[in-house]
Amino acid sequence: MKLLALVSCLVLVAGCRGPALSVSGAGIDMSITRGRDAVATVRAGAQPRPHVWPIYAPGGVAVTRDHPMGERAGEQHDHPHHQSLWFAHGNVNGFDFWHSKKHRERIVHHATRSAQEGGTAAVEGDAVEIESDGAVEVESDYTWEVEDGDVVLEETRTLRFEEHADHRTIDATITLRAAAAEVTFGDTKEGSFALRLHPALRVEGKVAAGTLRNSEGHVGKAAWGKRARWLHDQGPIDGQAVGVAIFDHPGNLRHPTWWHARTYGLVAANPFGVHDFERKPKGAGDYTLQMGEELTLRYRVVVHRGAWAAARVEEAWRHWAR
Repeated sequence: MKLLALVSCLVLVAGCRGPALSVSGAGIDMSITRGRDAVATVRAGAQPRPHVWPIYAPGGVAVTRDHPMGERAGEQHDHPHHQSLWFAHGNVNGFDFWHSKKHRERIVHHATRSAQEGGTAAVEGDAVEIESDGAVEVESDYTWEVEDGDVVLEETRTLRFEEHADHRTIDATITLRAAAAEVTFGDTKEGSFALRLHPALRVEGKVAAGTLRNSEGHVGKAAWGKRARWLHDQGPIDGQAVGVAIFDHPGNLRHPTWWHARTYGLVAANPFGVHDFERKPKGAGDYTLQMGEELTLRYRVVVHRGAWAAARVEEAWRHWAR
């Protein structure tokens, strides 16, 4: 019960393969580490939306852009709403949670519970630190709000971090609920489960050295708007070969999903943008939750060191999808 009062997000720890991971924090910023090495930080209370930043590949290479949260030489300052790893959408009952401007759209953190399984927990002041055998989970509750606090949507988001021999995984389970009225996710390319990558992983640009490929063999610009099981970007950062892949779960809405994938470093799974991606009539991708209904989406992010062939990415997706 003491932990319940201390941490404003749920932390579950389960034994699994790989070296020990730990998570520490007071529920707003939850830091994932492996020994002295940083793995990622969950910015659960960030506004206008939560995100994960920074994210490191094994070996300590940061794989996502720092802007707008921080500064790094060689980064462009375009699209300030692109915040490392995040989930949002550009049309939810007509409100734009992707850009979050006109109606003060924001995703507000509300979680007040915590728990742990296995491992050991140490409590000091308002912080909790939990050790695991290779996996930690951070679960948070949110409301999607506009204007002066009107709630459009409720969300529970679980992020599970695992450590493997040459890669790390982040499993995201996102459950969206229409609690007060029906909710329509509108047909727009501006969404949804997204990463803005390190500038060296761009396909085009001054410091671009990345290659982008999807499960169907589309490369570079050709991957935009296509349906695929996964999307993979890799290249050298500071002389080290690293890569990032996003997997779409076969149980997801409209799997295989469409990809809002840009050569300037944006990769995003979007199950709603049918009009933009396939030039179908406006609204073709709309999806409505009736009051009391919910939608769950699952994605995996793989962050690896070394170069991975498409066959290995496909094998990893199949193993996870089973």
